[in-house]
Amino acid sequence: MYAKNIWKDISDEKREAIFTFGKEYADFLTKSKTERLCVKESVALAEAAGFVPFDRLSSLKAGDKVYFVNMGKNIALFVIGEKPLTEGMRILGAHIDSPRLDLKQNPLYESNGFALLDTHYYGGIKKYQYVTIPLALHGVVCKKDGSTVDVSIGDADGDPVVGISDLLIHLSGNQMNKPAASVIEGEKLDVMVGSIPLAGEEKDTVKANIMKLLKEKYGIEEEDFLSAEIEVVPAGPSRDYGLDRSMIAGYGHDDRVCGYTSLRALLDAGAQEYTTCCILVDKEEIGSVGATGASSVFFENIIAELLCKSGDTSYLSLKKALANARMLSSDVSAGFDPLFPEVNDAKNAAYLNAGIVFNKYTGSRGKSGSNDANPEYVAWIRRVMDEADVHFQTAELGKVDQGGGGTIAYILGKYNMNVIDAGIAVLNMHAPMEIVAKADVYETYLGYKAFLAGNL
Repeated sequence: MYAKNIWKDISDEKREAIFTFGKEYADFLTKSKTERLCVKESVALAEAAGFVPFDRLSSLKAGDKVYFVNMGKNIALFVIGEKPLTEGMRILGAHIDSPRLDLKQNPLYESNGFALLDTHYYGGIKKYQYVTIPLALHGVVCKKDGSTVDVSIGDADGDPVVGISDLLIHLSGNQMNKPAASVIEGEKLDVMVGSIPLAGEEKDTVKANIMKLLKEKYGIEEEDFLSAEIEVVPAGPSRDYGLDRSMIAGYGHDDRVCGYTSLRALLDAGAQEYTTCCILVDKEEIGSVGATGASSVFFENIIAELLCKSGDTSYLSLKKALANARMLSSDVSAGFDPLFPEVNDAKNAAYLNAGIVFNKYTGSRGKSGSNDANPEYVAWIRRVMDEADVHFQTAELGKVDQGGGGTIAYILGKYNMNVIDAGIAVLNMHAPMEIVAKADVYETYLGYKAFLAGNL
């Protein structure tokens, strides 16, 4: 069933709200090119809305607004409801990591008069998309003395950018005959950072000059790269896309667009009957692993802490709180692309400008790795959206045998809670420049707010 285009018969008031919200989101995306930066911006928004760190309160009561930060790369926010946690929560969960390049631990080297940084790509990318575009460096360097240095090069006014070179078309005869997957190989994704030699040096003089510049600006030595986490991402701000400015072009829509709309929905919804939660996690693009991924016990631990601060130390209460929760796994869907219609089942595809997308299941081929939400829960979601007059659509991730992908839904489903994927249609997913529709961003925000208040 093809959903109605949001722009048809729209009021002037809603049109203005769509563009205003789109501008606010685009500004957030520009500032949030890494997980750490995303958490930093989220904390700023949360504190402006009256949220406080969980440890600051000695007890909890209805209406309290608290947040937890895990290792600088996760944030979980709660508004305490009237009902006890054991009766369940309303949870919005998104991931804030995006495909990119990471510097290796020994990245800097010199070759034929150039200084370069060796990288390892993170997540699923088309490697050829990362050459010949302006790139920026963002991250942290953790020194042996316990101090941490923030690194940001390529996005501030006046900053230089870096990049990865490619063969000129005149000499690329052999390259052009390769399969797309190997046109650019992973070990060729090395970032060019300089070409001026340092006077007085005899060996690796260009490399030495780059280290001199880094030491002057950040006070770091070459060995400090061993404990650094520096991400190579597309440089430049998010931009309006389309002559009608109906879309947003930017890096990291997957999945920071759902992270932002989830966060804003929680901040703006206020106290509800049930405790509401927004959790933003890391590592989804590589399997939700590690201490900051959705598979970590971080979320389970903080629910236990909420219960304890509410005066309930029962292990059974923790299990009830999780099992009785309802969750939207807030993640993007593959938007129907008119240039590549053959990969989709048109009647089960996600369309731009048609509202929030619900995926009963994702996975690949035979639903492998999928959550596959219960139909009773899907029916409840339909009622909530219809009651709030929210435009929504349902979709699958392409044709059955075409490919597929997963989200964090199945991980939270293991607690026996009801979970369904819900997010925004994206074009160019996983590319350095992704595209979303402003109308979908705003409508998804409205859908998330309706879900948080959903007590039908």
